[in-house]
Amino acid sequence: MKLSYDPRYNIAYIQLQAKKKGIEAIKVSDELVVDMAPDGTIYGIELLNANEQLKRDKEGRLLVVNEATGETMDIPFSV
Repeated sequence: MKLSYDPRYNIAYIQLQAKKKGIEAIKVSDELVVDMAPDGTIYGIELLNANEQLKRDKEGRLLVVNEATGETMDIPFSV
């Protein structure tokens, strides 16, 4: 999985797997587009107006939590 952010356009993209042919971009709302295969496999999620959707905590970090193990990873993050 890969999270990318382009501040020039204020767009974030969560890539779940590499895109293949036949992937369709489905506009779910004005701020959310999902890349999906005909079989329902999701390949990515695009967040428009990302700085509002990816609100960070007060310290300006992204917290990744493994719910199974309880492990956490702090990643400096600014949008």
